[in-house]
Parts: sequence; C-alpha cells; structure tokens
Amino acid sequence: MIRLLHTADWHLGAALQGWPRETEHRAALAQLVAVARNRAVDAIVVAGDIFDSLNPSAEAQRLLYDTLRDLRAACPRAAIVLVAGNHDPAGRLEAPRALFEIAGVASVGVVARRERALDLAAHLSPIMDATGRVGAHLLALPYPRAADLPLAGPEVKGSPVVWGVRELYREAVAAARAQIGDAPLILTGHLHIAGGLESEGAERRILVGGEHAAPPEIFPTDVAYVALGHLHRPQAVGRDSIRYSGSLIPMSKTEIDYDHGVSIVDIDDAGGAKIEHFSFARAVAHLRIPTRGALSPGEIEGALAALDVDTQSAPDLRPFVHLAVKVDGPAVGLKAEIDAICEKFPIRLVSLSVERPQYQASPQAAPVRLAERQPLDLFREAFERAHGVAPSAEHLRCFERLSQES
Repeated sequence: MIRLLHTADWHLGAALQGWPRETEHRAALAQLVAVARNRAVDAIVVAGDIFDSLNPSAEAQRLLYDTLRDLRAACPRAAIVLVAGNHDPAGRLEAPRALFEIAGVASVGVVARRERALDLAAHLSPIMDATGRVGAHLLALPYPRAADLPLAGPEVKGSPVVWGVRELYREAVAAARAQIGDAPLILTGHLHIAGGLESEGAERRILVGGEHAAPPEIFPTDVAYVALGHLHRPQAVGRDSIRYSGSLIPMSKTEIDYDHGVSIVDIDDAGGAKIEHFSFARAVAHLRIPTRGALSPGEIEGALAALDVDTQSAPDLRPFVHLAVKVDGPAVGLKAEIDAICEKFPIRLVSLSVERPQYQASPQAAPVRLAERQPLDLFREAFERAHGVAPSAEHLRCFERLSQES
C-alpha cells in the first residue's frame, strides 16, 4: 500500500483587497507539513496553481522553497511532485529542475515531448512504499495549454478543445501502461471537470474554446486515483476516485464555508483507493456580517462590537469581514460612513454589499418611444430603479438645474 497527500491551489502571493495572505499561507502549509509527517505519506502531489500570479513575488517563491525544504525534512523518502496550473509561470517551475532533482522534487511545468511522443521521463514517477518497493506510479500532467493539445480534424464532433484534452490523456495513459503494465496508476490534472461545483468570482473557466469543462470519462476506470486542481471546494467528481483537494485557504467570500484542507489517499496493490479529507484550522477568521440577510447602517457598530476581537491582535491576524448592508434610499456617503465605523475595530473590511428593496416597474400598456418621454420622467424612473425610493424635491430641483445648464 502507498499513501498519497493530494493538495492544490495554494495561490501563493495572493492578496484579498490589497491585504497580504502570507500569514494564512504559512499557517496552512505548516499544517500540511505536519500532516505529511504524522501520516508518513509516500508521496505529495501539488496539482497546480501553486502561485497566484504568472509573475510571483520573491516572497511567494521563497515560501514555496521553504515548504519544499520542510516537506523533504518531514518525509525524507517521499516523492514530491509539482505541476503547473493556469495561474502558474510554467517556465519558472521548469527552470530549477536540476536543483529540484537534487532535493528529490519533480516539477512539471509543460507537456514534454520527444520526437512528437510524450516524454515519459518528464511525466512518470514511481512511488515507493515504506519497504522500498514500487507501490504505484504517478503520471503528472500540468494544465494543458492550446499548444499542448492535438489538433482535431473536421470529423470531430463537439468541442475540439475537450476532444484534445481527452486525446492527451488517452495518449499519456496508453504510454504509461505500455511501460508499467497493470500496476496502480495515479493521474494529475489541472482542469475543470464537468459536474464540479465552482466558486463564484474565484475560478476562471480555463479551457479555451466553446466548452470550459471536460467530462470525467476522460480518465480511464482502471486509474487508481485522479488528483485534480483548479476548483477550490474539496469534492469528488464523476466517481469517488476523481477528486479536487480544494484550496488551502478561502480565496473569496463565496468560500467562507468551505472545509479547506488536503486529501489523504491510501492505494492498495489492486489499485483500490481509500480517501480521507483532512481539515485545516484557519489562522485568520473570515466573517460574513450578518451571517444571513443584511444590517441597517445603524446596526453595524453594534454588530462589530459583538465580535469582541482582541484590540491587541497583530494586523495580519485580524479577521476579514464581508459586510452586507440594507438601505431604503440614496446611499450617498454610505461607504465613508461605514469605513469610519470599521476603523474603530481591529478588523479588515474586504467587501461591502448593499441590498435595496426590489424595484417594481409600473406596467405600461404599450412601448413608448424615447422621443415621447420627458427627461424628468426618465430621471424619476431611473432614480427609483437605483435606490428603491422616489427622488426627493431637492433631487428633482438639482436635475432641473443640470438640465438647463447642459
């Protein structure tokens, strides 16, 4: 049996509305190293989006190297494999290959070919069990860019991009099987697989072309486990052995309720997989205020006081707050008012959503030409649609004055 730690979507170097996330990343990665050590894993797979940017900062790169050093110290004999995601600078993951090899780390930034055939030396790695026996093999493929995919002929029906991804995996698995026979095989992928649940506003639809998701059927059923990256919610897709481990920390307010962590996978000699999700504790709280609905402006200060956050807490440990506010009329000066309130408390306001009463348009018997409408009537309707209330007499006077000046 071999034991695999599957992780992905670190997004090192990410910020949240300008606030750095290094403290959260270091805490999560320390837990990852501890899990790898305590569970005596035989392999660690990072399935893409290691960095948040194609031009990562020196601090983000240093954090990667620090983590690899700590993983190697914690698991001296484990295979460590990195693959590039759509956020990653593939060349920068390939460039230190000679140094990575000294540390026993395999880094796969691009799809490597030799004489047009997949170069298995760059993609296929053995995984040894505690006795030194090869217990499984890992076939590591990065995020497939357009140049990595075979060209579809005119006979191909449906999305040529999805066909190309399917064909890339078919070719890779066939080549691996020709070399390892029916030994347990693990795949990686940085893809959006159909049926996976997205995080609104956090994940790009990354496959070029008309379709952005490949079907789970691109992975053969004789594959023991598929370690996926890209979607931030931990989840299985298609079957239990095709899995997203999820991101290390919340990357947006839609991910506050996710159970972030890593996947621990035990694979037996017959290729059966037993999968366990290991949850991480958060170093920094992410709070939606209120948890449901919205507050009036007058309720905000009391709600923040009720959090009872330690005023002596370090700035990088202060909670991130996503605030929902309801207003019944114009919101002129609302943001400045809320900022002034928030400055009284040791929090970091990272999003503000304003909820208004739903605008009910008055029914019209028939469409009316714009030339037949009065500007003041159009202003009145637009104001009501935007603010949920009718404009005041002062608003109407201002509009009339501006109309005469124009």
